[in-house]
Amino acid sequence: MITAPQGFRLSAATGLHKGDRAYQQDQVEVLPHGRVPGCALALVADGMGGKSGGRTAADQVVMIARQVFERFAPNADDPATMLRQLVVEAHLMIKLTAITADEEPHSTLAAFLVLPDLTGWTVHAGDSRVYHFRGSELVRRTIDHSYVQRLIDEGKISEAQANTHPQSNLLTGCLGTQQDPPVEVTQIERLEVGDTLLACSDGLWHYLSQKELGAIVNALSPREASEMLISKARQRARGTGDNLSLAMIRVEALK
Repeated sequence: MITAPQGFRLSAATGLHKGDRAYQQDQVEVLPHGRVPGCALALVADGMGGKSGGRTAADQVVMIARQVFERFAPNADDPATMLRQLVVEAHLMIKLTAITADEEPHSTLAAFLVLPDLTGWTVHAGDSRVYHFRGSELVRRTIDHSYVQRLIDEGKISEAQANTHPQSNLLTGCLGTQQDPPVEVTQIERLEVGDTLLACSDGLWHYLSQKELGAIVNALSPREASEMLISKARQRARGTGDNLSLAMIRVEALK
């Protein structure tokens, strides 16, 4: 629980499951700011590139996020600049590691920042997503950097077809590749009491519709919602599920 001075609190939860994979390559983190109440950074990193390569990449995203957020002064620094810095520094760190490794480590990133004035910011690269719900209604979600998303944008396939497309795991941008990652930073002008921000990897969102996600995060506490989302994704994967991870923060009124 992260208490803020303006009469609200941020209720947070994380979830992480290996799925049906032999090893865990996702990483997840919720970081309350060490000096400023009501400020928090949450992120999900879905690592790729072999057993140790993917996990190393995801670990490095979290490590860089901690360092960049520790230096961040919410009352003085630009949030968009901080989030861009997180992406660029994590990308370079993963690329440096790849020079001395046999594997090709890559990672997605989905992160969001909540500030004490209840403005928010999101940044993402790859197919891990950030959802913003107001109650159970979707306000906005990030758009994947993936091959199937490109096909959707071009009108060649529907969102439903994308889920079962044979190349649904092909990314057009992420951290650690030869080309620079996309750096899409978006501002949320105002978060309200009852709003939930959810970052999650494709191992979770692949199995749940936006309506289902909204209904669950609205009806349950963040911790209970986290458990329910993972449970439903695991049931629907039917023994073929990927690693899955999530981080969520809900704005709640002080009672």
